[in-house]
Amino acid sequence: MMKRVLLISLTSLVALAGCHSFKKENVQPPTPLAKDFKPTVQVTKVWSTRVGGGAGTSGVRLRPTVVDGVLYADSTDGKLAAIDATSGKTLWSKSTRTHGWFGWGDKKRKDALYAGGPSVEGDLLAVGTLDGHVYAVNAKDGSPRWDAELAGQVLASPVISGDLVLVRTEDGRVYGLDRATGKRRWVYDQGNVPLLSLRGNGGLLAANGVVFFGSDDGKLIALRQDNGAKLWEQKLASGNGRTDIERLNDADGSILLEGSTLYAAAYHGNLMAVDGPSGRPIWGHPFSTFDSLALNGNALYGINEDSQVWSFDKSSGTDAWKNDDLKYRWLTGPAVQGNYVVVGDMYGFVHWLQSSDGALAGRQRLSKKAIRAQPLAVGDIVYVEDVKGHIGAYRLSAQ
Repeated sequence: MMKRVLLISLTSLVALAGCHSFKKENVQPPTPLAKDFKPTVQVTKVWSTRVGGGAGTSGVRLRPTVVDGVLYADSTDGKLAAIDATSGKTLWSKSTRTHGWFGWGDKKRKDALYAGGPSVEGDLLAVGTLDGHVYAVNAKDGSPRWDAELAGQVLASPVISGDLVLVRTEDGRVYGLDRATGKRRWVYDQGNVPLLSLRGNGGLLAANGVVFFGSDDGKLIALRQDNGAKLWEQKLASGNGRTDIERLNDADGSILLEGSTLYAAAYHGNLMAVDGPSGRPIWGHPFSTFDSLALNGNALYGINEDSQVWSFDKSSGTDAWKNDDLKYRWLTGPAVQGNYVVVGDMYGFVHWLQSSDGALAGRQRLSKKAIRAQPLAVGDIVYVEDVKGHIGAYRLSAQ
């Protein structure tokens, strides 16, 4: 396998450029927020908390998960916590800087740098690290179960499915680990990975005995879950261009599944609907994004590379509306909360747009730090996390 020699985060580059004058940098200035904005929906912050230092400067898009009324979150400085999703009360919290599970208490070790996860199913929580470890703990109290060492960084959440914990590493491999022991059952090796790719990996999707994911070279790939054998692949991007940057075609967002249809997109590529069993394309639409998509009803929502918010008809791929009000504010992937699309931006603002026409409807500020992870909508609450580990829970009520 060709070793990847450079990983880049477009949002990190923009954030760095934001420290200088936009007149001196080849970076488009963010669209200012309208000062006369009048919200049409009331946003209430239910609670807020903080879990460690969040993603920090790692470029990883840490996102919490909610299972059975409990929110689980981690940080790259070694914090892992379970929080009541309704009240924000901490149920348990562990720190690898102060506890010696698996020998993690040794400050000279760096395997406490959580980056992929957490993922929870039943009483099992799995989380990956920047140095290629996967740790499994009891979701009820954080007590350790097993650990596994892999060949690359784990930047995406593991997926717990059946008797396996499925893990993707940044070097192009996908692993099937035994759920009970962490022992390696199979590994899929993508082969040569591109010289350049986005900082991060799109998450795995496991359904109907198949594992789907978007590759670093802009393909949608399907594997058998029982043995990791490749079933099919479909190009999301052409790979054309004169330079390595122009040929950067990473599929870095999550894959969506509804019925037997998959929805996926790639940077410098296309938004596509693909038949899950066969891998045949149903429709395609030129659309360059490095964020995850959202699906609700007959609408598919995405953020393009210029941070314009789009709505598409999921049946045909035709666009329904586009919002330019937040252009170049380097938005997160979208979430859907009721009749609204929710996104965060690089200045810590959270925005609500009407799903019917894309009009801005509400705004809150979580912090003054960038929000890079896709918000998580569960029931009537949406959860948002910034790069410093601040987490806010918001509820809506019509005015």
